[in-house]
Amino acid sequence: MDNSSIPTRRSFVGGALALGALPTGAAAAPAPTLIGGTYANEGGPGLVSLKVGANGIVAGAAIARIGNASFEVKSARRGIHYLVDEQTQGGLGVYDGAFRQLAKRPTLGADPCHAALSPDGTMLAVANYSSGSVALWRLDRAGLPQGDAQLVRHEGRGPNSERQAGPHAHWVGFAANGTLLHSVDLGADAIFAHHLDAATGAVTHTSIAYRAVAGSGPRHLARHPRLPVAYLVAELANTVTILRSRADGTFAARSVVSTLPAAFHGDSAAAHISLNRAGTRLYVSNRGHNSIAVFAVDADGDLRLLQHIDSGGNWPRLFVLLDDQGTMLVANQRSGTIARLNIMADGRLATTDQRAKVAGIAFIGA
Repeated sequence: MDNSSIPTRRSFVGGALALGALPTGAAAAPAPTLIGGTYANEGGPGLVSLKVGANGIVAGAAIARIGNASFEVKSARRGIHYLVDEQTQGGLGVYDGAFRQLAKRPTLGADPCHAALSPDGTMLAVANYSSGSVALWRLDRAGLPQGDAQLVRHEGRGPNSERQAGPHAHWVGFAANGTLLHSVDLGADAIFAHHLDAATGAVTHTSIAYRAVAGSGPRHLARHPRLPVAYLVAELANTVTILRSRADGTFAARSVVSTLPAAFHGDSAAAHISLNRAGTRLYVSNRGHNSIAVFAVDADGDLRLLQHIDSGGNWPRLFVLLDDQGTMLVANQRSGTIARLNIMADGRLATTDQRAKVAGIAFIGA
C-alpha cells in the first residue's frame, strides 16, 4: 500500500474500460448506468458514463463540458442531476437525464464538494469547502433553483493550523422533514444545525448540533436507515464516532472506533463513509493506508470491525455500493483508477484484479 503523505490543504489531485462479470447470484439484477466525475487539472476528460453489464463496466464517451464534478445528487422523481463544479469560483450545474444543461448557478463560495436535496425535493444545499459556507436554494416545480442562493457562513477553527485555519464545510444533509439542515465542518470541528423556516425555507438561525474532538477534522455523516443513530467520520483523526440522534437535531457521542489497523502508524486520511441498504454493514475508505474498513452494525447501532481490504489503488476518495449486484466500485483518485470489490454474503469485501483507468476520478454516482 502507498502511504503517501497527507496534504496540508485541499488539493485537486486526483476510452473503454471493463470490470469483470458480476458475482454469482447478482446477474439477474438490472444493469445500472453510472457516471464518473473527474478533475480537469489531473487530466480528467469530463463526466464519464459507466455502464454496468453482465460482462463488466464499460465507459462511454466523456462529456468534456462538465468538468470538476466531484459530487452529484439526483432527483429520482424528476430525473434531474445536480452536479457541483469544484473550482475556486464554485458552481452548480443542473442537467436533465441526457445531461443537457438546464441551469447553472454560482455557489457563492470556493470548492463546492457535497450537495443534498430536501426530502420533498423543494430545497437544495451545497457545501463550499474552502470558504466554509453553505449555499441553499428553493427549487421550483421543475426542480430548478429559484434566483440566487442563500449563503450561510460557518465560523470556527481547529488546532491543526495547516488544515483548520478556518471553517471548511464538507457535508450537508436535511433532517426533521426538511426543517433542519446539518452541515459537517472539518475546519471548525463541528456539526452545525441550520434551522429553516417551514414556509420560506430561509435559515432563521444556526446552532451547534455536535462539537467534535478538537483537531479530529470531521468530514462526512451517515445516518442509519432505521435507528436514531448517525456515524461521523473524522478525516484527521481517522475515526468513526457513533452518535445518538436527538429529537431536537443535536447529537451525543456514544463511542469511537478507529478506521485504521492498530499496527498502522503511517499517514492516512479517512474519507468516504456509507451504510449498506439494510443498515447492517458500514464501510469507510482510508486514503494513505489505501483500504476500505468494513464494520458490522449491531442491533443497537454499535460497530464491530470485520476487515480492512486494499482499495485497489491510491487515495480512495469515494466508493459506491451496488447492493443488487454485490459490488463496490472505488474511485482511487491519485492513481486514476476505478477498482471493483465483490461484496460477500456476510458483508465483507473480496478483491478482484479488475481495474479501470479514469484520469482524475473524483466520484462515481447514479
